[in-house]
Amino acid sequence: MKSLLCLIAWLLACWAGPAVAQAEDAERQVLVMLQLPKAHYRPDGSYAGTYGEGVGRQARQQVAASLAKAFRLDLRSQWAMPLAGVDCFVMRLPEHDSRSAADVARAVSEDRRVAWAQPVGLYHAQSSTPDPLFAAQPAAQQWHLAELHKLATGRGVRVAVVDSGVETAHPDLAGQVVVNENFVDDRAPPAESHGTAVAGIIAARADNGLGIAGVAPQARLLALRACWQAREQTLCTSLGLAKALYAAIQQGAHIINLSLGGPDDRLLGLLLDQAQARGATVVTALPGRGGPFPANHRGVLVVGTAPPLPDGAVMAPGRDVPSTAVGGGYALVSGSSFSAAHAAGLLALVRELDGSRGTPAPPAALVTAAQGRIDSCATLARHVAGRPPDCAAMGQTSP
Repeated sequence: MKSLLCLIAWLLACWAGPAVAQAEDAERQVLVMLQLPKAHYRPDGSYAGTYGEGVGRQARQQVAASLAKAFRLDLRSQWAMPLAGVDCFVMRLPEHDSRSAADVARAVSEDRRVAWAQPVGLYHAQSSTPDPLFAAQPAAQQWHLAELHKLATGRGVRVAVVDSGVETAHPDLAGQVVVNENFVDDRAPPAESHGTAVAGIIAARADNGLGIAGVAPQARLLALRACWQAREQTLCTSLGLAKALYAAIQQGAHIINLSLGGPDDRLLGLLLDQAQARGATVVTALPGRGGPFPANHRGVLVVGTAPPLPDGAVMAPGRDVPSTAVGGGYALVSGSSFSAAHAAGLLALVRELDGSRGTPAPPAALVTAAQGRIDSCATLARHVAGRPPDCAAMGQTSP
């Protein structure tokens, strides 16, 4: 028995080792921002490609190398972000260096050549451990999804799932994911439980005789892996999140789902502002562990599972929710991560109904009842053209 327990412990350590090491490595990284020169205006907003190449880029690389040497850092990589007006250089504290990344970032920020520097933050998905159970979908009963889908299904709406990896081959997600990218490492995006569950709640296929139906089954998903599984939690770094947000903006996401929380971050805040300025709606989970951001950022819709809620936050189903799971099956999940996914799906229906008129910023796009509960029928009735649904006849009740 003792040898068996030792073997199990060894296997768990091997399985969790890379994920833990990844988090520890991130905590030793510093992001150094060097200002880009002002670009000539282009109507399509496309500054990628050749912009920033040539002498200017070489000069910034030389400055970055000089900074790394001066502050005793290892220069790891470079990432150009024209939308944010900076080049981001990733630097790392050497092994056995006792300085903290935050202290080093503050020191680097004082150099006149630097726009700003910041440590890499660590973020946690806002969920609990899933149970492999099957049950009726709360939204199907409380939100009357079948009736709502007669009005809208999310057709033509692009929803970015900034999360851990999504199992794109799951029978209920096959064909739903139009972009699948990995911003954590250089391998193909793996299938992971948290991202797969969030994706299923938003856009699992409907009327296919399998499993569940997403809130917006004809929306199209941008699976942008910025997080990874680490034992019973899902972790993200601010660098991975920034890359994923940048990709969501470039890919024209209408809705960005961030079911996570962590420390305030200047770069991420700037990218959220850029996304909202381009008409995207950002949805996040009510923060628990990790920190207050992005729930405390201006214009972001915050969604929780139960009262009490902070001012401006809303409530959506998030307890005992069946959703898609890795391996082609289904699992019961709970947490504000999944409440946020419900709201993201409902906003996709709203976006389809509003079309070229444009959707008002949340929470104005939603109708809420007592204690911030989203009234899904009344929400769609506000946006549907022509004859609105009879919510009273549907027996609409919020969660």
